[in-house]
Amino acid sequence: MSVWPIFGKITGPIILIGFGSIGRGILPLIERHFDFDKSHFTVIDPVDTHRRLLDERGIAFLKEKLTPENYRKVLTPLINNRVGQAFIVNLSVDVSSLAIMKLARELKALYVDTVVEPWPGFYFDKNLSNEARTNYALRETILEERRKTPGGSTAVSCVGANPGMVSWFVKQALINIARDTGKLEKEPETRESWAALAQKLGVKGIHIAERDTQRARHPKPRNVFVNTWSVEGFVSEGLQPAELGWGTHEKTLPDIGRTHQTGCGAAIYLLTPGANTRVRSWTPTPGPQYGFLVTHNESISIADYLTLRDKDGQAIYRPTCHYAYHPADDAVLSLHEMFGANGKMQASWTILDEHEIVDGVDELGVLLFGHEKNAYWYGSQLSIEETRDLAPYQNATGLQVSSAALAGMVWALENPQAGIVEADEIDFKRCLDVQRPYLGPVVGVYTQWTPLDGRPGLFPEDIDACDPWQFKNILVR
Repeated sequence: MSVWPIFGKITGPIILIGFGSIGRGILPLIERHFDFDKSHFTVIDPVDTHRRLLDERGIAFLKEKLTPENYRKVLTPLINNRVGQAFIVNLSVDVSSLAIMKLARELKALYVDTVVEPWPGFYFDKNLSNEARTNYALRETILEERRKTPGGSTAVSCVGANPGMVSWFVKQALINIARDTGKLEKEPETRESWAALAQKLGVKGIHIAERDTQRARHPKPRNVFVNTWSVEGFVSEGLQPAELGWGTHEKTLPDIGRTHQTGCGAAIYLLTPGANTRVRSWTPTPGPQYGFLVTHNESISIADYLTLRDKDGQAIYRPTCHYAYHPADDAVLSLHEMFGANGKMQASWTILDEHEIVDGVDELGVLLFGHEKNAYWYGSQLSIEETRDLAPYQNATGLQVSSAALAGMVWALENPQAGIVEADEIDFKRCLDVQRPYLGPVVGVYTQWTPLDGRPGLFPEDIDACDPWQFKNILVR
């Protein structure tokens, strides 16, 4: 696209917290799509490795690690000393999303993030129970803040590729299946009508089904964790318990499964780390594959959003929902090496940038299954080659995230008094319209695959032959 649309004017300061792979990736997108005063743009990060990109643009850089003790002192002057409505874009690690969100709203600033991030120590705190270390628990802190402070300036929680974009894909996929089966009377407009459509279609479950085939120019060295996005983020979530939205069609809880005693009740967790828990899934390029059941906010928020309840508040319909992630081959090997050392992360790490990757695609979408056409995958097939043509400073994985955050920014700017919202609750069509130019081919594919294909094989298995879409058939044991 030679002429990029301007989506609006940011009248106050822009504060970008975190200048890692996603922070660098969103920088040119902000420059392309918003009218703003560059002299009021500040980037904050504890390391200055990529400061050159900011210096050559005349954008202020603050080398600072935000902590519970200093974040208000650092951020408040950047907002209060400028005119107009500020916009905080939080793409950091080890900085509390809740704390920054609350401050932003106190100061009437707009806010977006891509994850509910805690302060340092949460993910690896041995004094916390496994239940307390879940994304379910983190999400509940945001929901509680919304209940305590309804309305106000807009803060979009968890608006990256996943969580974020995949929630919009789910809605489009539901419409596509309904049209293809002749069951679309009108497009849903409320949370309840979306859940009713999913129930009407017979959707039993949803995988956030991803296959990253991006390949490095050089093989992974020993004792180095290699990934196509934040290594710190991946290791942190990978060592949390595996989590999934728990569907009403499920017959039995896994022996390693546990329910939550408080909150929305839409999810369970497993007594295994997500990045060492495998599930059977499907994406168009490889077909059947193993993925890792890594905890993600969307596994809970989508299941919660698509829950129907009776007059007594009991769930009568909910799909099972979880991540089924096959990362780049180097990342798979890195996980194998890390868990071989009992979960101790390697001595060093690297994130593959657009120059280090030879070829490959990040195939990221949603697999809706159990309906009359069996299963339907809908998503993005973005290649590294197309990414290089579309935007600098990022690989295919990064562009799927940064363009979703861009869409969240646009929606917040257009709806500045929406209060705290999740990606499931905002205008999916508007967001996909903004993001689609950055996603490569966006396709929908039906498949007759089920997790029972070819089973049992040479060895006996405990499977449910009556319902292929029971989680016991999907979990690899």
